[in-house]
Amino acid sequence: MHQGTVARTSELLVAAEQVHVVVVGDVMLDHYYWGTVSRVSPEAPVPVVDLVRESFHLGGAANVAANIRALGASAALIGAVGDDPAGVQLRSLAKEGQIDASGIHTAEDRPTTMKTRIIGNNQQLIRLDRESRAEVSESVVERIMDDVRSRPSIDAIVLQDYDKGLLSADLMRRIIDVAQSRSIPVFVDPKKTQADLYHGAFVFKPNRKEAADMLGYALTSPDLILRAGQDLLDRIDCAYVLLTLGSKGMMLFHRTGEVRSVPTVAKKVADVSGAGDTVIATLATLVAAGADVAEAAGIANIAAGVVVGEPGIVSITAPVLLEAVREDGHYIGSLL
Repeated sequence: MHQGTVARTSELLVAAEQVHVVVVGDVMLDHYYWGTVSRVSPEAPVPVVDLVRESFHLGGAANVAANIRALGASAALIGAVGDDPAGVQLRSLAKEGQIDASGIHTAEDRPTTMKTRIIGNNQQLIRLDRESRAEVSESVVERIMDDVRSRPSIDAIVLQDYDKGLLSADLMRRIIDVAQSRSIPVFVDPKKTQADLYHGAFVFKPNRKEAADMLGYALTSPDLILRAGQDLLDRIDCAYVLLTLGSKGMMLFHRTGEVRSVPTVAKKVADVSGAGDTVIATLATLVAAGADVAEAAGIANIAAGVVVGEPGIVSITAPVLLEAVREDGHYIGSLL
């Protein structure tokens, strides 16, 4: 097992510059209104936000791709947007971020998923969602499969599922089959409650609530968390389960029976939005670059601790990650 050092992290990030990661999933446009609050509306008991600025960012699967690219790897994004201005903006942001956006397909029968957040005094006050959760058409599915099959060089695939209609059971099964035939590791960030839909993934990364919804029992004690990890390994037949536990850090389960606890390193929490995206992006990138899963999970945990300290959706960059590793020292976590 490698010890957590800046030199080792730097070595992995250099190797990541030669890595190609494909992200397939529910792409979103994150829309922010930023302002200040100093009074309550006389019309209703709600804060009045004095608007300072407006911004747009890549969200959902697109944010995963943005994090991968910010770490220095090549990122290709495959998903669907509507025939609308939000879809145009999402493609534009992806291209600006040097993400391969050729796999973003237009679905005429649905809007681009867009989440609008109103931020007052650096705190989120409300979120407005514009989306369709219906499954995408068969023609979009076939275009996605053509994309996956035709790419000559893939070092890892991330399936980023927000249950917005893109990653159907059939599409995930077909992608995982292609990946297994080419020895490409698949990293899954799930949302659906049927664990068997993700059968055959390499790393499966649910959070506490997602795991509880799949298994039918709450993860309210250390014993139940250990039970959940083993149950998910058995149901999904994956090599690893990385269970994220919020302020309690993460637990990594291997099919050999090894269990490793990775405590949180977050120093402050301003906004947890996008933390899971950062974890799966860092994990997939570093494993593709040659890390073992335990050390990649430890570094991903540090990356998440950085991004939750900032309001809004932010990507982890290689220099920022290196500095965070320097501050936090060893990151592998402890065996149970």
